[in-house]
Amino acid sequence: MSILSEFREFALRGSVVDLAIGVVIGAAFGKIVDSMVKDVVMPVLARAMGGVDFRHLYLNLGDRTYESLDAAEKAGAPLVKYGAFINTVVEFVIIAFVIFLVIKAFNRMRREAPAEPAAPVAEDVVLLQEIRDELRRR
Repeated sequence: MSILSEFREFALRGSVVDLAIGVVIGAAFGKIVDSMVKDVVMPVLARAMGGVDFRHLYLNLGDRTYESLDAAEKAGAPLVKYGAFINTVVEFVIIAFVIFLVIKAFNRMRREAPAEPAAPVAEDVVLLQEIRDELRRR
């Protein structure tokens, strides 16, 4: 078997194709969540916290002061961008919650396993029951 045919067999396996589809859908979902966090959730949160824009929050570890995050980045200053971290945490929480809801809905839609039929009574038990019934009749 040639290496090309082995690769084709590997690549066309159902699990590999399913994984590829999951990665593509996951990337698209990530973009949607990223937009939701940046364009919907964070502006509302910023407004509720007095107009603070989290994307621009940073801690300058250098000696100079800068007017903005952009100016500090252009100057190459050592920065701790905790605002970006807050955005990432909010994004993670949203993704985790949505995944929780999807799994919960999937589990609800999944059929219950049918009840297993009663196990057949062993021959010994049947024989003992017949003996008991015969003794009762006497």
